Amino acid sequence: MISIFDSLNAYQTHLARQTQAGPAGVETTVREILETVRAQGDPALLAYTERFDKVRPDTLRVPREAMEQASAEVDPAMRDIWIQAMHNVEVFHQRQKEDSSLEFFQDGTLLGWKVTPIQRAGVYIPGGRAVYPSSLIMNVVPARVAGVPEIVVVSPPGPNGLPHRDVLACAALLEVEEMYAMGGAQAVGALAYGTQTIRPVDKITGPGNAYVAEAKRQVFGRVGIDSVAGPSEILILSDGTGKVEYLARDLLSQAEHDPEARAVLVTTSREEAQRVKKHLEEIVPGLPRREIIESALKGGSGIVVVNTLEAAIEAANQIAPEHLEIMTADPMALLPRIRHAGAVFLGANTPEPVGDYFAGPNHTLPTGGTARFSSPLSVQDFTKKSSVLMYSAQRLQKEGEAIARFADREELAAHAAAIRVRLGTLKQ
Repeated sequence: MISIFDSLNAYQTHLARQTQAGPAGVETTVREILETVRAQGDPALLAYTERFDKVRPDTLRVPREAMEQASAEVDPAMRDIWIQAMHNVEVFHQRQKEDSSLEFFQDGTLLGWKVTPIQRAGVYIPGGRAVYPSSLIMNVVPARVAGVPEIVVVSPPGPNGLPHRDVLACAALLEVEEMYAMGGAQAVGALAYGTQTIRPVDKITGPGNAYVAEAKRQVFGRVGIDSVAGPSEILILSDGTGKVEYLARDLLSQAEHDPEARAVLVTTSREEAQRVKKHLEEIVPGLPRREIIESALKGGSGIVVVNTLEAAIEAANQIAPEHLEIMTADPMALLPRIRHAGAVFLGANTPEPVGDYFAGPNHTLPTGGTARFSSPLSVQDFTKKSSVLMYSAQRLQKEGEAIARFADREELAAHAAAIRVRLGTLKQ
């Protein structure tokens, strides 16, 4: 069960001892799969699907009719919930849109940037321990808001040769036109390199297991990726005023994801730490994902007791968690002091699942401490900027010699000559 640590250093020492490297030989296995898919295309995809998913689909491309049928079979109340979630996510992401900006100067010079959506985005939706229509929403909606004209969804097939019906149903509601029944590293390879029936994409987003993450890492450069995601994380920062039931349940909300998930409570109250630990011991045995939760709590999770609220804040910033819940008497007062977190959840009425499913901000977040330099998935991940420059003759005459001398300083004579030939000062 989860352990209590007397300092952040003690917890970090415990964490360093955990085996977080994933299955042995992932890098080599993934490289072999990618090379085979690149060389053989569809035959390799079908062979790997049969090998790993125990099914050989009649066709890789999911018929639109299958999506529509799945949507029609969904309970109307559930469909309404999904539609409301899609609306909330779209409204939030509309606020992130950026326009091109061009500045015109009196002498006729133009400087600025042009914002362009990527042409073709690939979205990976896993189908392992759980099914994630929420991830489909969180990836497709910002791509659509960005104006991406071609959105391609891939997800592993079940025994019937199709992705899970909830993923199919949400795809229909999102008006996804292109979807393939494939998963794993082979799906990433197909998106990156293309096959006989699948055209390559420009960027791949979406979560996956260690093989998917490694595949994304290996194809980066050939295509863009959102991130190389690790196991889910939550850190709850408490000053001893939180409800034990809330604290325990919120830790479990991430522990149930994966045996390697990290659920951490940082508290200024030893009494609270002991009560949360006791409550977890009482409720975990009766939970449906007990084995996964127990592995996560024994592994990279922990309850850290610190002396001051300042120390708790510093611990949160050092860990830079994917999800940070602030469960204190005045959570808003702490927000300006939080430097590193993927998403910040303020107060007892904002448990992490609010962000996972419904509120609007994206739930695809940086993990493994990468919140120190990374951001949640956003509309910007599906756009790119091009600088735009147009000098007037007047501006070039005014600044040209300074530019040429800068080039001379770097011993790049051809750069300088390209300027001076226009100034009429180039010596032949």
